[in-house]
Amino acid sequence: MKKILGLVAIITIATTALTYAQGKTDVALNQVLTAYYDVKNALATDKKDLAIEKVKVLSAKVNAVNHKDLPAGQHKIFMDQAAIIKSKAAQLAGSNDIKTQRKAFEGISYAMIKTLKGLKFNSQIVYVQHCPMAKASWLNEKENIENPYYGSMMFDCGDVAETIKSN
Repeated sequence: MKKILGLVAIITIATTALTYAQGKTDVALNQVLTAYYDVKNALATDKKDLAIEKVKVLSAKVNAVNHKDLPAGQHKIFMDQAAIIKSKAAQLAGSNDIKTQRKAFEGISYAMIKTLKGLKFNSQIVYVQHCPMAKASWLNEKENIENPYYGSMMFDCGDVAETIKSN
């Protein structure tokens, strides 16, 4: 009986520790998502200097994720996509040309979409939106279209391609 109780205690502790670690990682990933939205919002409102500031925050948030707690399959997804996000973030931060920034943001967006779908960490509903003119997608925290690829020229161009429910 003592062996069974001991085994149950070990399993409970291990499960609780894993759940706690995953919870902390999910919090950090949601902070990455919020930082991503800040970049998207800056580009949607044609604020290229703000986009540079915000993409630096995004890159720092990606670096802060404790990815070692992720299961093997999710860890690979995160590492592959984090490398793309950081590379494209550096491109965006290094340019004062909003068209170049928006092109870099496209790469960030596709990496974020893959990360979100692969890790399923979002604590809020996320809308995958698509602009047929730019032939590009992005994530939005709101259902209303806020196009980061054309900004004020075509602020509401696009549609909701997918709704990702919160976890």
